[in-house]
Amino acid sequence: MGEPQITDTPQPAGLVKGLGLFSATTLVMGSMIGSGVFIVAADIARQVQSPGLFFLTWIIGGLMTVFAAISYGELAGMMPQAGGQYVYLREAFGPLWGFLYGWTLFLVIQTGTVAAVAVAFGKFLGVMIPWVSAKTILLDLGAVAVFGHPIALTVSSLQLVAVIVLFFLSTLNIFGVRTGAGVQNVFTVLKVAALLGVIALGVWWASSHPVPAASTQNFWQGAHWDLATLTLISVALVGPLFSSDAWNNVTFTGSEVINPKRNLPLSLFIGTTAVFLLYFACNWAYYRALPFFGTVHGGLLEQGIQHASEDRVATAAVEAMLGGHGAGLMAAAIMVSTFGCVNGMVMAGARVYYAMAKDGLFFSSVGKVNPRYHTPAVSLMVQAVWAAFLTLTGSYSELLDYVIFAAVLFYILTIAGIFRLRRTRPEAARPYKTWGYPVLPLMYIAFASFVELALLTHKTLRSLAGLSIVAIGIPVYYLWRRTARRPSAS
Repeated sequence: MGEPQITDTPQPAGLVKGLGLFSATTLVMGSMIGSGVFIVAADIARQVQSPGLFFLTWIIGGLMTVFAAISYGELAGMMPQAGGQYVYLREAFGPLWGFLYGWTLFLVIQTGTVAAVAVAFGKFLGVMIPWVSAKTILLDLGAVAVFGHPIALTVSSLQLVAVIVLFFLSTLNIFGVRTGAGVQNVFTVLKVAALLGVIALGVWWASSHPVPAASTQNFWQGAHWDLATLTLISVALVGPLFSSDAWNNVTFTGSEVINPKRNLPLSLFIGTTAVFLLYFACNWAYYRALPFFGTVHGGLLEQGIQHASEDRVATAAVEAMLGGHGAGLMAAAIMVSTFGCVNGMVMAGARVYYAMAKDGLFFSSVGKVNPRYHTPAVSLMVQAVWAAFLTLTGSYSELLDYVIFAAVLFYILTIAGIFRLRRTRPEAARPYKTWGYPVLPLMYIAFASFVELALLTHKTLRSLAGLSIVAIGIPVYYLWRRTARRPSAS
């Protein structure tokens, strides 16, 4: 395919600039804040068995995300093009690595996450409309086994709602990047307001209610500050890292950001830092409202954070503070959060497949832009169809477990690309250089590599399955290169 070349300006591919600093920042924050922060606290608490390690896990996960965003800023300023991380990997290590990222993103990471968040929207809609439920079967065609994994051929009202949300937002984003950004801005403001509301309730509650004695007396229970503790934290980091994932989605829209050399790095830093602080404060509010330790049986307070009903910690915390009205309020807040998250990920993800198609590494029609609205309409619809398929098969959650290892691997490789590009292309324009280089990028690579090792040894089958999904992309890449047209430009 020839040697790819870095350019300082966006490719004139038909997309238009419509995202300012505020819209770019809301895309970062809105894509990050989905349903994770409201539910993953229970699983983290069960794994670490200590309030102190619980908070330390959130701090480390938040700092890792901010460090990664600071590092990505350099690449975003250098290459403000549609495709973002796909382009960075392509330029640093060659087309194969860019393709493997885009392949995994389309197959599972982006579409699987979009499917999961859309289903989460439906689940919380079911709190208000009981008909929306996985138990309300609208169509039943039995089941089929795929590689020994049974897949139910049914369509529930919950799946139907999720698919409707997917196609509605995908269609909406066809009508111009400013339309999608407008929806994103509104829903990000609303979901941030919801998180601030939970934090404010926590402050109000804390003013007149002491922390449960068991939570303070055993604050650092089980923390031995050795390799075993570090490994425990690393495995538990899956929750915070994936509650914060998709922060890089703004880079996918690089060619549509106004003054990208300034606004892309700035939006990455502001967005990830703000979400890190919000997440930490929210989990503090949960800790103040509920006992940390709990049992499977019993009421709201007996279950605590560890065993909150269906892991809905935020709902349990607000219910503990406000009574019966809390569940409905949190259901509404999470619906707002998940709706905005789906919108941001739908808008951003389509730009990656569009960039791949322009390079001849995806269906050529996906590289076409709507002549009236200047959006990758075909890419948006192809993404929606695959995400809907994952939704209907019910396999998205299992697939997401498989790619945790692979997703972190791509983050490590992308940040390593900074070092490679500084060595191989020192003359390339860098309007922003990574703050703290080389210390912060190396810190991220080192700790993320340890997380990878911990996942490989403690969640071996899932990690290897994730690598397998990536590896399958290698023969697909060479097959596609053989049959697809050569790209007109790198």
